[in-house]
Amino acid sequence: MITNCDHLAPLKFAKSLPFAFTEHGALMAATVLNSPKAVAMSVYVVRAFIQMREQLAANRQILKRLVEIDKTLLEHDSVLRDIYRKLLPLLQPPPEPPKRRIGFGRDDKA
Repeated sequence: MITNCDHLAPLKFAKSLPFAFTEHGALMAATVLNSPKAVAMSVYVVRAFIQMREQLAANRQILKRLVEIDKTLLEHDSVLRDIYRKLLPLLQPPPEPPKRRIGFGRDDKA
């Protein structure tokens, strides 16, 4: 049985050249060129890819930690807000007692 893959023909050759190589593409280009300078540049490119991968992993870990810190800060923020609302009446000055009148008052009962 033979399959017809004509629907993939437009993908075979791109009209524009790529702007970047992958790590594996750089290695393949170095093996094809097979010159000392090409090998040195491929090693340089591979080291750059490794360094980028390590930095991305470190950034992911930092972002994960920042999300955890943000979550705990939001929890603490809500708890502190509740405590502040409960303490707010205690922070207000006490109301002044009513002033006593000097002298004798009339007693309506007598």
